[in-house]
Amino acid sequence: MPHPAPDSGPAHPTTRVLAMLELLQAHHRITGTELARRLGVDERTVRRYAARLDDLGVPVVADRGRHGGYRLMPGYKLPPLMLTDDEATAVVLGLMAGRRLGLPGQATESALAKVQRVLPAVLRDRVQALRETLGFTLPARDAVEPSTAAVLTLAAAVRERRRVRLRYRSWQGADSERDLDPYGLVFHSGRWYVTGHDHDSGEVRTFRVDRIASAEPGTATYRIPAGIDPVQHVTRSLAGVPYAHEVEVLLETTLDQARRRIPATVATLTETGEGVVMTTRAEHLDGMARMLAGLGLPFVIRRPGELRGHVRDLARSLDEQAAR
Repeated sequence: MPHPAPDSGPAHPTTRVLAMLELLQAHHRITGTELARRLGVDERTVRRYAARLDDLGVPVVADRGRHGGYRLMPGYKLPPLMLTDDEATAVVLGLMAGRRLGLPGQATESALAKVQRVLPAVLRDRVQALRETLGFTLPARDAVEPSTAAVLTLAAAVRERRRVRLRYRSWQGADSERDLDPYGLVFHSGRWYVTGHDHDSGEVRTFRVDRIASAEPGTATYRIPAGIDPVQHVTRSLAGVPYAHEVEVLLETTLDQARRRIPATVATLTETGEGVVMTTRAEHLDGMARMLAGLGLPFVIRRPGELRGHVRDLARSLDEQAAR
């Protein structure tokens, strides 16, 4: 459970005892020499710290011999949380920020409530004040929650390079089963995506995790090709989603300036001798006209021709508003 730091200095003996407990939690077995090095003490002091933990009810086993060291007694259950004030505050702030970014709301709220319940009273009151007064400039996003089992299965599959069998429903409502070699998970704008080699199509594809009904790991393994960047692949895939209109506009600016104004998920940018060619898709051309106006850059519309009419309509509307 969270505890107040007993002393602000890192050299305080109690702080070091707690640091030793954290090291024992993180390692199945660790030598006395390594513990002494990490804690900045000698091995005799490490033996004293082990005895101190034992006095506190934490059974530390000292194994002698060439492969000896210190470990926690098998089967011993440690408290679910042991955080300093700073660590507990960081967890709370992380959950608050995650909720704003669009991480699953129900799980985030319940985790936040559990952490706050076990905070020391003074810190709990201060954290609550922070929750009530902290503002964000980033607009809140509505999350689409995937199956937690699917997220964890895919994460394990990526780490172990293990092929998975997916049951997937497309945006058109078509159900399919496919084998996927997942390359990585990406969280973007409130949605989870997985990208990898799809054996059904023979291509690298991106799938929304909330549309995955089930993910079953198989026995086949694979290698991730060199140069694969799941984040870049997902952003390029989202930029290429089909819409009603294909748009190509020449921006009279540099590539760096264009990138600062236009996210990779919105359009593809190509530098030329005349400037930067922006290619994208749009469902509604009046919205594209507003986007171009908001860039604050000189531009030349290449296609579609109808976009010019929408830009003129927007210009007339703005002129009328300015005259009021």
